[in-house]
Amino acid sequence: MTLLVAGSLLAGCSAQGDDGAARRTTSPSSSASPGERATPSAGSTAASVLTPDASLVPKTSKDGRVLADSVVLAPGDWGRDFVAQSPAESTPGTWAVLDDGCRWQREKLPRGVLAGVSRYSRLPAGGGKGAVTVTAAATVHGSALSADEQLSTTLEEVLRCPEQQPRADARITGLMSLGTPFGAREQEYADDSVLEAGQYVEQGGDAQLYRWMVARLGTVVVAVSVTGGKGHTRQDLEQLGGSALAKMLTRVEQRLEGK
Repeated sequence: MTLLVAGSLLAGCSAQGDDGAARRTTSPSSSASPGERATPSAGSTAASVLTPDASLVPKTSKDGRVLADSVVLAPGDWGRDFVAQSPAESTPGTWAVLDDGCRWQREKLPRGVLAGVSRYSRLPAGGGKGAVTVTAAATVHGSALSADEQLSTTLEEVLRCPEQQPRADARITGLMSLGTPFGAREQEYADDSVLEAGQYVEQGGDAQLYRWMVARLGTVVVAVSVTGGKGHTRQDLEQLGGSALAKMLTRVEQRLEGK
């Protein structure tokens, strides 16, 4: 599987991108569920990169949870010396929602979304370098249109909230995003994808590089975030995130194609 280098795409991206793209969910102010109001993102196609075995595609919340659990990376999957954060995993039956105040909250999964799992890991500071914090997430939808709606929301979120609050004591600033559907810019690894870049700032701390990478294969959306401190280059962080995303996409293919 070929995964485009994040830096090559983000070099020219802006929050004004017009391709359908990526993050997790709809605004809580929206009354309809993703499955009800989903439309294909601009540039996306009905055909999928993935040709799944229909019997392996999750149709229930239980099956969706089993798939998500098997796809999302654990600390050791990121590399040597990575450890679990606290908490190590999201609350079952929830996903992240960007509210009207540009704050991230976890809310109950809406209709049309079967399961969502996020795991949080960390590479402790050492050897003169700061810590690296990472997230791996998978969301399993009841339909490809519902999954596409998850992707098409992120560009809207960046336009609405170029500065976001993941926690009470932290901010993500200067956000830019670029959506890249299959076939655009030689993107051949997913039905649709998004790359997002900014800076992560904790209260009283220095700004750190922040990257968020999301991709969809059929009804499954996988995502990784990478935040790095002192001594970690942009290239290092983007390579770490790109490799992690590729690993999860491969797992999705293997499980849904029965390989």
